[in-house]
Amino acid sequence: MAIAIHGVTAENADLLAKVADDVFDEEITPDRLGPFLAAAGHVMFVAVEAEQVVGQIRGMVHVQTDRASDLYIDNLGVAPSHKRRGIGRQLIAALVGWGEARGCTYAWLATETDNDEAIGFYETLKFERNRLEWFACAIGEEVED
Repeated sequence: MAIAIHGVTAENADLLAKVADDVFDEEITPDRLGPFLAAAGHVMFVAVEAEQVVGQIRGMVHVQTDRASDLYIDNLGVAPSHKRRGIGRQLIAALVGWGEARGCTYAWLATETDNDEAIGFYETLKFERNRLEWFACAIGEEVED
């Protein structure tokens, strides 16, 4: 069957009613989906086969004050049953095209250092591998001195 790539909007969010396993990290909830779709500079594309979402990618324009905006690739997921069929490449192309149309001149993403599958995939797309330190904290928790 043919794969169709769709940009998700409030009007067609029902595309997400049927999603293959392991496409998203967690369950989609309306209280999170609505604000995401309404947020300026945010986008989600899905790959659909036979009325089922088999892949997804999310991204956002990272607006800069001192240079052109970046495209941040937030998340990419393809159902294990549909990997190695070019779906990830199609989703990346759709997102990068969307970012370019919004003035982005650079795309970036992060993945775990032990995610060999993702690292290999991004390297085939000619993404440059950079090492950096990444810091994170849970908001709302007390920070100890």
